[in-house]
Amino acid sequence: MKNILYFLIILIIGFTKAQTNEPKIIRKPISYSEERVRLSLEYLKEHHGLVQKTPTIIPKMIVLHYTANGNAESNFKYFNKTYLEGGRNTLKKQSTLNVSSQYLIDRDGTIYQLMEPNQFARHTIGLNYCAIGIENIGSKKEPLTEKQVAANAQLIGYLTRKYKIEYLIGHSEYGTFRNSKLWKESDPDYFTVKEDPGQDFINKVRRQVGDLHLKDKP
Repeated sequence: MKNILYFLIILIIGFTKAQTNEPKIIRKPISYSEERVRLSLEYLKEHHGLVQKTPTIIPKMIVLHYTANGNAESNFKYFNKTYLEGGRNTLKKQSTLNVSSQYLIDRDGTIYQLMEPNQFARHTIGLNYCAIGIENIGSKKEPLTEKQVAANAQLIGYLTRKYKIEYLIGHSEYGTFRNSKLWKESDPDYFTVKEDPGQDFINKVRRQVGDLHLKDKP
C-alpha cells in the first residue's frame, strides 16, 4: 500500500511539473536582510512612488541582462551584498541599495533562483516594481551561449504562464518605456544607456518563445 501511495505521489508531482513546464531551477537565495528590506521599501517609495509594507512586486515584464564579467559564484557573492560597491557613483546617488536579480543563468544553461520572482530587485530603472530580472553570465566580449538561449526560453515560458507576463525586453530596450504608463521613476534625469544582453541573443530568445506573444513595447 505504501509503495502504491508513493507511486501516486510521484505521478502527481510529475504531472504538475509537466502542466507548468517548470524548468530545473537551483535555489540559491541571496541575503534579504532587514536592512535590504528597509532599503527596498525606501526605493519603492522614493523612485516608484509606491508605499508598501513588504518589498514585493506584481510581475508584468521580464528583463534580460548580462553580468558583463565574472562567473556564477562571483556574481552570486556580488548580488548577495546589501549595499552597492563604492565605484558605482551614479547609482549610489539614487540609493545605496545593491543591484540584484531574481534569476541568474550560467553559461551551461544552469538556472539559479536568487530570490522569489515576486520579490523586489533593483535591476532596471523605472521598471523594478513590475519586472523580473534574469541575469546571464557573459559580456559583449564573451557572447551568451545557445544553452543560455534555451534556458532563458524555458524560464520565460514558465514565468509567463505562472504570472501572466505581458512584456519581454532586453535591458538595452528599457528606454522605450520612459513615456509609458508602466514607467515609474521620480527623477527624470535618472537613466543610463545599456547594451546588454545583446540584440542577437534577444532575437534568438524571442524566436523560441514566439508562441507566448510577449510585447517588447508599451
